Amino acid sequence: MSCPLGKKALPQAMLLLLLSFQVLITPVTKANEETDKSVNFIPTVEFAVNTFNQKSQDEYAYRMEHIMSSWREEVDHPIVFSMRLRLRRTICKKFEESLDICPFQESHDRNNTFTCLFTVGTLPWITEFQLFKNVCS
Repeated sequence: MSCPLGKKALPQAMLLLLLSFQVLITPVTKANEETDKSVNFIPTVEFAVNTFNQKSQDEYAYRMEHIMSSWREEVDHPIVFSMRLRLRRTICKKFEESLDICPFQESHDRNNTFTCLFTVGTLPWITEFQLFKNVCS
């Protein structure tokens, strides 16, 4: 017994439609997670670098040259990020304005660059940070 073409195509079209929704939903969810992470992560990096500068005995400020790696720790409260950052000495003194655009010193001497592992907890809804770990070499 043969089926008219329209009746046979309807279940296949519905299947394609359902599969296309699955493909569309997955990236949006992942994008939201990445956006949430970056919204909370960027101020956490700024806090870590600022804390490094405050504790440093150097008269010059350091700023981030490169994020070598980063990850979110498996705890819910507070939100905890660990990050390995390369910091480099700038030509600006520690307490000058606009340190985020201050040029790096030209010399690539070992004393001008640090690789640091920071672990920072944050409660972003009240803009609170706590440094748990700071190891630099």
